Amino acid sequence: MNAPATFMVSMGQCLSTMSLYPSGHPAREKVIDASFTRLLDVLADIQFAEFSIIGSGVVFLGRVLDELRAWDWAPRLAAAGIERLEIDADVTREAWSQALDEMWQQLNGHPPASTDARHLTAVAIRFGPLRVMGGEGEAGAVALDAADAEQTAEPAPDPTGTFGLTLSDEVAAVTWLHEEVLTSNRLPMAEVEAIVGSLAMAMRSEQKMLLPLLMLKDFDQYTTTHACNVSVLAMGLAEQVGCSRAEIRAFGVAGLLHDIGKVHVPKEILNKPGRLTDDEKAVMATHPTEGARILLERHKGLQMASVVAYEHHVCIDGHGYPRFHFERGCHYASRLVHVCDIYDALSTNRPYRKPWTPEQSLQYIEERAGTEVDPDVSRAFGTLVRSSLLGHIPMPERGD
Repeated sequence: MNAPATFMVSMGQCLSTMSLYPSGHPAREKVIDASFTRLLDVLADIQFAEFSIIGSGVVFLGRVLDELRAWDWAPRLAAAGIERLEIDADVTREAWSQALDEMWQQLNGHPPASTDARHLTAVAIRFGPLRVMGGEGEAGAVALDAADAEQTAEPAPDPTGTFGLTLSDEVAAVTWLHEEVLTSNRLPMAEVEAIVGSLAMAMRSEQKMLLPLLMLKDFDQYTTTHACNVSVLAMGLAEQVGCSRAEIRAFGVAGLLHDIGKVHVPKEILNKPGRLTDDEKAVMATHPTEGARILLERHKGLQMASVVAYEHHVCIDGHGYPRFHFERGCHYASRLVHVCDIYDALSTNRPYRKPWTPEQSLQYIEERAGTEVDPDVSRAFGTLVRSSLLGHIPMPERGD
């Protein structure tokens, strides 16, 4: 077992021992000493250690620790809101002991009073939930440089009076992206950012919000077309709820990649013109876990997108898939993308049914607010759709 995995196992041993012995007991101090030694081994050649817990997996500096796939502490920590652990190289034994004590308190239902989820007085150690967006150098952060600012800015007026963006190039780029993920060991993030930038421009066109952004021309295009639509919807909804530009861009990336795990689902299942068998459903249900694994293994800095890929089919009442070992809430980004995912899926023509009208899709979502979807997110999404599109077209009655 490598040093990062050995250290995490030792941390779990500390937390277990702390349940048995009070502070200062020799047995407790012994396991803390051993764990701190393991921590120093991890930090021997680096200045900063970063661990993330996504589902039941542990990631160290962007790399999945295969040795910890069955580590029972991962879901317990995540359920308590401890999904990330950041440790600086100048950490002291005293700070590590204090951090363990605060984690143990949180695991036992006594979280610190801190509201910023940093959860420590020890500056060298930080832990808490994965952030939607952080500052420079923080997990899940998406930095905005000059090029990003240009892509998220309002586009210049089109001299012809229409935006005229078909997005066929973007769909083709996503198709290529999926093939690249399937056939190589890389995720080309430059192309991901370029696609999201184009979609952001489309979202801010004269039409304000293109709903539906893309009409399906070929059932084989569903996965890629759906990815583009969910990305645009996620950015529009993030803007609607008041997120910053950097956060909006991060939601766009998460929306574009939320179904990336489907690259390993056979096309005959993806495009089947009828109900799936139980075996086919089981294969389809692997795509959230597979998507999170792909994102974690291919690119550092996609923790939030990985969480969305893993959780976007989980309902707020705990139903859906994959099922959590310990009851916990989903990330806000997952709840937001979940609503966008449902809306576009219902609004798209599929081999086994006709597309629903926008109002039918909204009513479906709103009827499930509080059980399947987040009621606040559902409400904001309804406002977004109706204000951007439904106010301009007559609304049909919902069919049976």
